[in-house]
This record gives sequence, structure tokens and C-alpha cells, in this order.
Amino acid sequence: MSDGMSMAMAASRTILFFLINKGRAISPDGEALLSFQVAIVSSDGVFSHWRPEDPDPCKWKGVTCDSKTKRVTILILCNNNFYGAIPSELANCTELQGIYLQGNYLSGIIPNELENLSSLQNLDISSNSLSGSIPPSIGMLDKLITLLFFWESWFIGKQINVACKDDNGATTNSRSPSSAQNQGGKKKYSGRLLISASATVGALLLVALMCFWGCFLYKKFGKNEGRTLAMDVSGGASIVMFHGDLPYSSKDTIKKLETLNEEHILGIGGFGTVYKLSMDDGNLDWETRLNVIMGAAKGMAYLHHDCSPRIIHRDIKSSNILLDSNLEARVSDFGLAKLLEDEETHITTIVEGTFGYLAPEYMVSRRATDKTDVYSFGVLVLEVLSGKRPTDASFIEKGLNIVGWLNFLITENRQREIVDSNCMGMQAESLDALLSVAIQCVCSNPEDRPSMHRVVQLLESEVLTPYPSDFYDSNSN
Repeated sequence: MSDGMSMAMAASRTILFFLINKGRAISPDGEALLSFQVAIVSSDGVFSHWRPEDPDPCKWKGVTCDSKTKRVTILILCNNNFYGAIPSELANCTELQGIYLQGNYLSGIIPNELENLSSLQNLDISSNSLSGSIPPSIGMLDKLITLLFFWESWFIGKQINVACKDDNGATTNSRSPSSAQNQGGKKKYSGRLLISASATVGALLLVALMCFWGCFLYKKFGKNEGRTLAMDVSGGASIVMFHGDLPYSSKDTIKKLETLNEEHILGIGGFGTVYKLSMDDGNLDWETRLNVIMGAAKGMAYLHHDCSPRIIHRDIKSSNILLDSNLEARVSDFGLAKLLEDEETHITTIVEGTFGYLAPEYMVSRRATDKTDVYSFGVLVLEVLSGKRPTDASFIEKGLNIVGWLNFLITENRQREIVDSNCMGMQAESLDALLSVAIQCVCSNPEDRPSMHRVVQLLESEVLTPYPSDFYDSNSN
């Protein structure tokens, strides 16, 4: 009787398993790609047609399947502004023959799980921000033909070109398995990978040497019209400037050279001493930076409060703040702007804007409000103060952005160190007041951020002058 009960229970489990799998809305390959979608942040809308309710992912953008088995064989998602790490679940698409993720901003390491893709012929993850080394097991895959990693290329077998289109219809060169020759399961050992890499690096060095020699000959014999400046400087040394095509006058150059001292020495070699020389250009002084911030703030306050209907910009960043001949700021590029009635918000299905300037709540809810613009303005203030991009490489190495860096400095009571060392004329009291405004703007809780009316008031009353401005109603929040 116990045997009969065991058989019945086993049969019921089999039926239950069958029913569960029968009710699944998508294939295992689709589930793996949905895991990839969750791990990636994209602002290009490439995932807008990736629907979990589809039976398989074969009609999804960038996905190619076998017509009979409906298994995913090719994944082409190049030049899509992806951020995030490559998820290990991608290896669950075991029939993948080609993966093309080049031209994005992917970070982290290459998952070791990709070694399970026994059918993989082409892997292109170049032009990303990946770290670490190539897992040796990937180089041992039997059918692997082309492997492109970072900015360097390692080739196994033949490299094949195919056009890869971005969202604007432009084409870039990538590699496709459709024209790659199958090596018939021949073993590719890591030694062959190393030999190919060495040959490639050697060829690149040879080309670079030839270019250098050609430039040297051109400068020496091929440009006779160039001007030459030669003069003696103090201490018995001399300076010779060929062609005279620098954007500075000879007088300004010599004047700057006379200020060099031992603090500017980079090194001493067989041909003399090497100094670091920085010309006085490209660096905005304190007053100019404040004027840029104030101009941007007034422009945004006008959009948020004085326009009818109100306008939310949704892409406030440094490249969208233009300066005229008098260095007066102008808000530009309204490609993502939205018109909103009072108390209205705008919800999008995909993240739109520029990574590094986006408010944290917008990344989650996709809900754009005037407070998301205020957050972007706060990031802009920190960028103008520090002279660093919001996603500067020095931040990324520490797992931070410019807001995270500010919070770190605040915990150590070193927030004044955020100011660009090249900024001249900085005033401590004015800086503290400006940092207070920036901190309020990048607050994680949107309800605690001030309105742009209030920001203008704070800038005029506490940063620029000791007296409040009557430009806006003093009761604005």
C-alpha cells in the first residue's frame, strides 16, 4: 500500500510541475533576458517592447532566435547607453552564438558563468567600463571565434564585420556570427589567445611608430611657412617655440615662464628639466561661477513658476547651460521638457535624462516633477564648484557620484574641499551659504527640496548680497 501511495504522490507532483510550467508566460530564455533588463539602466527605450507576457523573446528588439526551437541565438544591444553590470543570468540562454554589447557604459567584471555558453562564437564587450580580467574558461570555449574586450582586441580565428544600427539609424561596425566561419569544434587554447594578442599589440606599436616618424618628418621638412620663436630666458637657458600656433601671445608665454620655480618641476632627464606650465585660461573665477549659477537658477525659476502652463525641463545639466559673450547663463535644449498644469506630474515608461543628474526617486517611479529639476540643479551647482563631472572617474572608482562625494566630505567636516583648486577669489562665507543651498537641492527626499523661487531668494540674500531680493515673493517656498 505504501508503494501505491508513493506512486500516487509522485504522479501528483509530476502533474503539478506540468501545470506550473504550462502556466509560465515566457520561455526560460525570456526569463534570462528579463533578468538582464532588470540589471541594466537604459535611457534609450530599447527595452520598451520587452514584455514578460510574450511566450518567447524572439520579437524583442536586439534579439534573434532559431526559427524552429525559438531559442535565443544572437543578442545585439550595442550603443544603447546601458549602465550597470552584466548579469550572470545571461548565461542561461545556453544557445547563444553571438553577444554584442559594445559601445555602452557597462561596469563590473565579466561573469564566469558565460563559460557555460558552449555555442558562443562571437563576444564583443569593447568600449565599456568593465574591470578585471577575462575569465580563462571563456577563452577555452570550443567555438569561440572573436573576442573583443575593453579597448583592446583579441582575435581567435577570423573577425567578421556587420552593420549595427543605433536608434538614430546610424551604423557602426560590429561583429556577427552570421558571416563567421565555424571552426568545427577545434580546441582553442589560451596559448593561442596570448599569441594573437601579442601579434595585435605589436602591429599597433609598429603603426604608432610609423605615424610618429611621419609627423616628425612633416614638422621638420613639410611645413616651411611656420613661424619660429627663439629667445633667451634667465639663468642661461633658452626656449624655442616652433610654428607659433599656440593660442597665446609670445609675451604672455614668456611672462608665465618667468614664474616657474622648483615647485613646478615634473622631472629631470638627459635633455634637461621638465616643468609643468598652466596658462591662465579656461578657469572661471569665483564671481563668474556664482553668476553662472544664478543665471541658471533664474532661468529655471521662470520655467517652473512664471510660465503658464509650467514647464519641467527634465534634462538640466552643464552642457544645456549656454554662456553668451558676457558669460551670462542661458537654459537651453528643451527636447525632453513637459508642460504641466498645477499640481500635475509627468510619468514616463522609461528613464529619460542624463545619468548623474537624475533624482533618485525618478529612477524608481519614473515620475517627473519640478523637484526632480531642483535635484539636477543641485548637481549642476556641485559641478560648477568642483570643476568635475557628476560621474567623474575618481568618483566611479570609489563607487560614488558627485553627490555621494559631497556627503562623504560632510561626514568628515571637509565640505569646503569640494571647490576647484583653480578657482580664484573664493569667499568662505559665500561658499558655505552656496553649499547649504546645494545640499538642500540634492536632498534624497523631494519634499525637503526648495522650489526654484526659494533657491533664487537664497542665492541673492545669502550668497551674493547680504540683503534679500524683492524679485520674487518672499513667501515662496
